[in-house]
Amino acid sequence: MKKFLEKLHNFRLLPFFVIISMIIGIAIGKWYGISNFELTPPIDAIKSIFKGGYEFSLPNTLALGVVVGLFMMMYPAMANIKFEDLGKAMKSPKQLAIVAFFNYAVAPFFMLLLAKFFLIGELDLYTGLVLYGLAPCIAMVIVFTYLAGGNGPLAIILVAFNSIVQMLLIPVYAKLLLGDVQFDVWVVGESVVLYLGVPLAAGMLTRFLGVKRFGEGWFKKLKFYLDTMSIAGLLFTLIVMFALKGDLILEKPIFIVQMAIPMTIFFWTMFVIVYLVSWKFKLNYEDSVAVAFNSTGRDFEIAIAIAISAFNPTVALATVIGPLIEVPVMLALVGFAKKTEYRLFKIQK
Repeated sequence: MKKFLEKLHNFRLLPFFVIISMIIGIAIGKWYGISNFELTPPIDAIKSIFKGGYEFSLPNTLALGVVVGLFMMMYPAMANIKFEDLGKAMKSPKQLAIVAFFNYAVAPFFMLLLAKFFLIGELDLYTGLVLYGLAPCIAMVIVFTYLAGGNGPLAIILVAFNSIVQMLLIPVYAKLLLGDVQFDVWVVGESVVLYLGVPLAAGMLTRFLGVKRFGEGWFKKLKFYLDTMSIAGLLFTLIVMFALKGDLILEKPIFIVQMAIPMTIFFWTMFVIVYLVSWKFKLNYEDSVAVAFNSTGRDFEIAIAIAISAFNPTVALATVIGPLIEVPVMLALVGFAKKTEYRLFKIQK
């Protein structure tokens, strides 16, 4: 069993596991016709559980599957963080300045430009793409930083910074780029708590209580299983996400292509530029990776929530397609970062 789990840690085999997960997800979506169901926002599904009104339907359960998968991804990364490293990461004004500039002065407008160029005749897809570019990611960028061997504590500080700023700026950007958009701004705060706060608290408690009681040696042994859990969570999340629109991918692949082209250009361009800017500013590899991923990843949870509450189903569909493209592309960027680490930063192996 452990030998199989070790294969999950082999980054060269990860693309194979990703493709298999995508195929499984598409097959599930096609088999059950999941795209015919009304999409339930994960936060709404959780609220219904606490209120006692939860219905164990397929779309509700899949909505919770996204939450479970993201927790499996985030929790191990959080558990590996040391409290003292978070304190050091807070003293990173140069890194914060780069992230703030690219996330709020560049990214939304670059995505708008791509939407105007590629989707000007497709109003719903255009709106979905612009929505997708509004806010920086508050969850999965930590996992991609972790997979690339970047500065995890810095990634958490940058995500926390983005979480606060986007709560204030998302309504402003939505009105500026899309006109009069009405949505519950508290959905941003709820997403921060669910996707960042819960795994951070769980991870910190695991490390603090575990090391205190069993010692650092115990945690080093646990790390293998935590890393395995993170990769398994990534693959599980892919299965769930592709299951949500699996049948649609087969029936209307043009939707995927129309969104994939501008989004792939966006992610590669943003990452490479920020990565090189960070290198030019003399940041080390670990910080450059954290800064680049935090400036590139988009908050698909927020985009989907706004699309469902303020727009029609086709716009919501466009935002759901987003992570299907983003996750594989970001994994490719993890590989790109690892391959260029030595050449750019002259690391002695």
